[in-house]
Amino acid sequence: MPHNTPKLTSSEIASLWTSYMQNSMSEQFLKYLLNHVEDSDFQPIIEKGHSICVNHLSQLVEIFQQEKIPVPNGFSQSDVNLNAPRLYTDTFMIHYLNHMSKAGLIGYSGFLSMSTRKDIRKIFQETLFQTTELYDESSDVLLQKGLYVRAPYIEYPEQKDYVDSKSYLRGLNPFSSKRPLNAVELSHLNLNIQNNMIGSKLSLSFAQASPRKEVQELMLRGKDISEKHIKIFTETLLDNDIQTPISADVSITNSTAEVFSDKLMIFHQCMLTAAGTGNYAMAAAASQRSDLVFNYERLSLEIGQYAKDIASLMIKNEWLEQPPGTMDKVKLAKQKKQN
Repeated sequence: MPHNTPKLTSSEIASLWTSYMQNSMSEQFLKYLLNHVEDSDFQPIIEKGHSICVNHLSQLVEIFQQEKIPVPNGFSQSDVNLNAPRLYTDTFMIHYLNHMSKAGLIGYSGFLSMSTRKDIRKIFQETLFQTTELYDESSDVLLQKGLYVRAPYIEYPEQKDYVDSKSYLRGLNPFSSKRPLNAVELSHLNLNIQNNMIGSKLSLSFAQASPRKEVQELMLRGKDISEKHIKIFTETLLDNDIQTPISADVSITNSTAEVFSDKLMIFHQCMLTAAGTGNYAMAAAASQRSDLVFNYERLSLEIGQYAKDIASLMIKNEWLEQPPGTMDKVKLAKQKKQN
């Protein structure tokens, strides 16, 4: 590192640490998928996703060592049983990769926007570009196979218009009619339905694969939450005479063998809940009908409580790795006085 290179900021450390944890988990997950994928059209895309994780982790380790920051433990080959029976279908694998690449686009763009040093920005720029390619290629193959779940179609607008009444924002009064959903609201409802579908299937697969009752119960609770939210969002669309397109339910097999460590599965579930909370916050901010905003806010509280219970289980089993942080200066001063 050149002598004039500034130290990493707290935002850069946070981005690097979070990216390492997520990619070390994804590396093991994708390694398992690679070991079981059968469709020759899907295999190279999953290989590309795995390669992106491996290369990115190598860059992150180099930065940590360069800055003399301890490399996080994260996840390793001990967290996955590559020889376990097939848990996911090929169709689910490619849907999962497409879903996670979309999450990656949001994550890496956020890390990039919080980074100042040129070398750190370059790392996240490269990974963002590679993840964009991964999303593009996985979308293409889903479209070619007729597996891509498109958002609902609406009529093209014929003219520009302005909101001319406060009634446009209403929606909570059950005795008054609600205005039709607009395209922005539709897009978020559809996105959150699709996200919850992936979350529901992953939760169920983790419940099947875990030998611990407390993990099974937590995963099944996550499945129930996802299905409840799907029902609420779907009913909102149906009330607007819009049918939500869904994919065929061919996601997971009947295998109950141990595939991933409980630590990895719980961490993955924690990632999903964090992404869900962010999606709901964005959807609430973009929606203009009060009933939609109310739904997103109350459902976010449910996810928040679930996330708290996930964290409690991780702490109980010593699975929660602590991010880099600052020292409690008051506590430090008091300890000094005692000495």
